[in-house]
Order: sequence, then C-alpha cells, then structure tokens
Amino acid sequence: MPTLAMGANAPISSRNFTLDVHLPQGAQIDVAALQLYAGGKVRGDDDMCFYNQPSIGAGALSLQVSGDKQSFTFDLDKIGADVEKIVVNATLDSGVFSSVSSLKVSTTEGIEMPVDTSGRTEAALILCEVYKRNDQWKIRNVSQGFNGGLQALAEHFGVEVAAAESPAPAPAAPTPAPTPAATPAAPASSVNLDKVSLTKNESSISLKKDDGKFGRIRVNLNWNQKTKSTGLFGMGKRGIDLDLGAFVEFKNGEFAVIQALGKAFGDLDKQPFVKLMGDDRTGTSTDGEWLEINGDAWPSFRRVLIFAFIYQGAANWQETDGVIRMMVPGQPEVEVRMNELNSNKRDIMCAVALLENNNNQIRVNREVSFFGGHEQMDKGYGWGMKWRAGRK
Repeated sequence: MPTLAMGANAPISSRNFTLDVHLPQGAQIDVAALQLYAGGKVRGDDDMCFYNQPSIGAGALSLQVSGDKQSFTFDLDKIGADVEKIVVNATLDSGVFSSVSSLKVSTTEGIEMPVDTSGRTEAALILCEVYKRNDQWKIRNVSQGFNGGLQALAEHFGVEVAAAESPAPAPAAPTPAPTPAATPAAPASSVNLDKVSLTKNESSISLKKDDGKFGRIRVNLNWNQKTKSTGLFGMGKRGIDLDLGAFVEFKNGEFAVIQALGKAFGDLDKQPFVKLMGDDRTGTSTDGEWLEINGDAWPSFRRVLIFAFIYQGAANWQETDGVIRMMVPGQPEVEVRMNELNSNKRDIMCAVALLENNNNQIRVNREVSFFGGHEQMDKGYGWGMKWRAGRK
C-alpha cells in the first residue's frame, strides 16, 4: 500500500474510486471537496460537495458520512471536461489543527496520505487534490494550511464569502396601555378533533380502527419556500430542498427504505405498501412532498419511521420551518413540527415521527431527533440495515 508524503503524487488507475478522510473520534471538523477550473477557481455552488450538498455533477462526486469517516465517491467519467482538479479540504469549527490528534486520507486504490497536524496553527487545511495531467488522473498529498481559516480558504478558491447580516435594531419600547377591567375567565376550549399537534409535552397519539384497516394514509412534508444563502461559504441563493422518506419494518422481519435517493419510491399494492409520490428537486413546490401508506395492510407492519433529509439549501433545521402532516381517513390530522435547533450542523437527517403497530392500532410518536446520515439514524433506532452511497 503506497504512502504519499506531503507533496508526493501517484496515478489513479480506476475511473470509480472512493477517498476516505479519517477523523479523530468526536472531532468537529467539516470536510468538503471543490471542483476547480482554469485559474484554480470554482464557478459557483454546484462545484461544492459537502455535508449540506452531498452530491454534485449528477453523481460525479458524492459524500457519505459514517461515524468518524467521511467518504467521497468519484466517478471520473462524469467529471466535466473543463474541471482541472478537485481539492479536498478540512476546516475546524473552532481552534487550530495542532489540537487534532490524527488525520489521514486513504483511497480504495490502496493509497494512504497521513496529514501531520503537530504544530499546526491553522484552522483550515487542503488535505489533497485529485487532478488531471496529460489525460491521466493523479492524486497528491497537499497538507497545506491557511492562517485565515475558512474565509482565507474560500477566497483562495474564488468564493465570495457572504457578509454576516447585521442584527435588526431593537424596536422602541411601546407606550404602556391602560390596565383593562377584569373580565370573567373564558370557558376552556374544546379539543380540536380535526387536528392534533404533537409536542414535547404531548408527544404521542393512538389512532384506532376496529378491524385494524386504516385506508390510504397520506403523509405530507412541507417547509419554508424562501431562498437562503447556500454553499459551504455562504455564496449564492438557492431554495431549500427537503426530501421525505421512511424506514419500514414488517412483522415478518423484512425491512424497506422509501426515499428518492436510489429511486426507492416503493409500492402501495404490494410490500412495502408505502410509496413516495414524486420528488421536489427544486424545493419550490408549494405542496411539498407526499408519501402514502396502504393502511389496509397495517396488520403486517411492525413500525414505520418517517424522516426528512436536507438535500440542499439549509444550514440548520430551524431555518427549514419544516412540518410533517399525517392524514388518516376518519381520524384527526396529526402534525409534527421540526422547530428545534440541531446542535451539530452536520445533522442533515431528522427522524420526525415513529408509527408503531400496537395490537393493529397506530401509535404515532413525535421524535424530532437529528442524525448525521442514514446509517447513524439506523443505529439510533436499532434497525440493523446495511448502507451504501446512493444518488437521485
């Protein structure tokens, strides 16, 4: 297995390979890959592959996060002819790289590139680059730092860093209104049987049918349609794109994943009895995304985990204003809002609601738990599925 020292290079023989960045356990390090053109510059958001945009170039480059390893899958045949190199970078949320105990890059071609972090005073590093020379793709161990951190790294590659917005001025204190006369307390409002909003305090509801058949269950995901500053460095404007999906487990022990990634849209008339009704690729559909469950087959289900996935355009879940609504014939509409702040900005998945089969009745539990990816969410709920990188 060849080991490349800083500045050394080696040819790449395969047109499809994976590059793994191995991080210390629990390290808060962002890893990104940028496509560069003539002059060593990016052209825009679509040249950045990172935690909030894990696939670019129609699958030419994709990112998969698994624990303390972040993996970039390259399909060199899909890389644009005018792309000169792809650089892989690492940046710290805080501190400098001398505080990082170990850092290593490896490829499925058997190449290893150790990155020496001792004495490093920078908060941003170029780890390596994949580049084309005389129609031959090669890889080089760069290990170059930037004292200016993330902003210096961004500007080096031609990215215009978005300026931080100034906080809005505090409103003037209102004139106190006269104290009104006391009025009798209003009677307690009746329960709204048309809609139930699950919250932290009221986090579950049971839906009952005597025969255990619930008809066609419709699940809707909708979110804030306003454009946001996007890209790893805040350049450009793009609509938020959330994806709706579900993990499904049956009483017979079989599993299924329903989602746009991998085109696993499902089927209503046969197992998995769950179907994703299209995919909003632009993030501009006012109707959001829909998923349907064949509720007449509910007795065969064990549980269904409804999840949302940030495909692009939002840095945190509060920005999405996301909401899941579930409509079951003859039952109140159930709503779950994703209005909590995820503590780790790399948590691009949210487990929203868990539907459990309880004696052929449906128990809906509000979850709103955040994860770094499918595999982490799988482990969090004990599904035990095997995962590989996918694309739309």
